Amino acid sequence: MIRKLISTAALLAALALPGAANAQEKFTFALNWFPVGDHAAYWVALEKGYFAEKGLDVTLENSKGSGDSIAKVDSGRADAGLADAAVIIGSRARGTTVKIVGMIFDKTPMNVFSPKDAPITEPKQLKGKTIAAPPGDSQRQMWPAFAKANGIDESKVTWINIEPTAKVAALAEKRADAVSDYTTGQPLFEKPMGKGNVVALPWSQHGFDMYSMSIMASEKTMTERPEVLKAFLEAAYKGWQDVMKDPQAALAIFKKRVPEIDETLIGENMLLGLDLMATQRYKDHGIGWMEEAKMCDSVELVNTYMELPSKVACADVFTNEFLTKVDMPLDVK
Repeated sequence: MIRKLISTAALLAALALPGAANAQEKFTFALNWFPVGDHAAYWVALEKGYFAEKGLDVTLENSKGSGDSIAKVDSGRADAGLADAAVIIGSRARGTTVKIVGMIFDKTPMNVFSPKDAPITEPKQLKGKTIAAPPGDSQRQMWPAFAKANGIDESKVTWINIEPTAKVAALAEKRADAVSDYTTGQPLFEKPMGKGNVVALPWSQHGFDMYSMSIMASEKTMTERPEVLKAFLEAAYKGWQDVMKDPQAALAIFKKRVPEIDETLIGENMLLGLDLMATQRYKDHGIGWMEEAKMCDSVELVNTYMELPSKVACADVFTNEFLTKVDMPLDVK
């Protein structure tokens, strides 16, 4: 009898511990691609127990681009995921319930790569050129806005359809004059082409500034599991905080968790991502916080240039309500 009372008391005490009631709370997070440097923070959060401390059993799942990760979240196959903001905004017009609940890159990584022996260093040099990209590529979707901002006649630039996995080969084998991709992807292109042989044309340096890589959740997750979502985001951004404080330690964890990664390549890729997060906004408000004016400008760009079936309201696209302030340790650039 005494043993039974002790066991019952121990069980009640355990249930009273913060997070204990949700100790087995499963949470699936859909990455937007196979593991790259942009994803190191989530493996760090797993390794250091940040998710576990919040009572979460987190599974990281690869996807085949933003459209795929959005479909997983919207259908309930994942609880939250990564996707480009432009694609998320566009999906709202087509009936999804996903909403941006946290930002990753505070500056846009949208970009066009070209080879060093035929470099494209200014937007107007794209006239008469071919750019390779998948049809759903975020840069391709937003190209009309970038072209207008830089006085480019859209009809003078030809887009070539390729598979998402064929971007690097398309540029390395000169199937096109340029390839659209995030600035963080430069090391992936330099692997077959050689260090210094790939030239970037970052859109952020040419009058184009909109939100990009972000964390989204579905209406179901936000409504039925708000505390779980809030806990996930805090743990995930603590992972990002650790990446910022010690990139090499984060890379070691990433390599331990995902042995197949090329450590040198992914390390360079990861550092390029951190450059997009070293902003005053994150310094003032915490990692992942979104500015309403910038988000509404981003929505307006999508409404104007993506030929949506209906206009999307800014208020329907994002919310900061699930964010806990996680300090940003980087120096602002």
